Amino acid sequence: MKVLILCTGNSCRSQMAHGFLQSFDKNITVRSAGTEASGKLNSKAVKAMAEIDIDISLHTSDSVEKYLAEEWDYVITVCGGANEACPAFMGKVKQRLHIGFDDPSHATGTDEFIWSEFIRVRNEIKEAFFKLYVEDIKPKL
Repeated sequence: MKVLILCTGNSCRSQMAHGFLQSFDKNITVRSAGTEASGKLNSKAVKAMAEIDIDISLHTSDSVEKYLAEEWDYVITVCGGANEACPAFMGKVKQRLHIGFDDPSHATGTDEFIWSEFIRVRNEIKEAFFKLYVEDIKPKL
């Protein structure tokens, strides 16, 4: 089973989804990429995941171009920008999904509020991807 998770910058939401999905089942090949990859991970996303014992610190922020030639069971976009800019994977994707989340890196306000947004979005990603794993992915393994 191969899953590609796409976002615009591949620094935050797609990285957290990647970490969660891989933590649910080590036998799934999970990659994440960005339509405009930033080349680095968001430090707050790394910290939010570390807080629940999922280490994404060694992930890389890659361009979607790296994965265009591969075949995927799922390609999942996690932000509106990536959903609209997602390249056509003509014939190479069995199922394409969009599961959108707010971008916590755009949160403004106090440090406490910004951190709470990272935690909220992290928890929403966990819930949505666990549901996807249990209902759609696991039965196909």
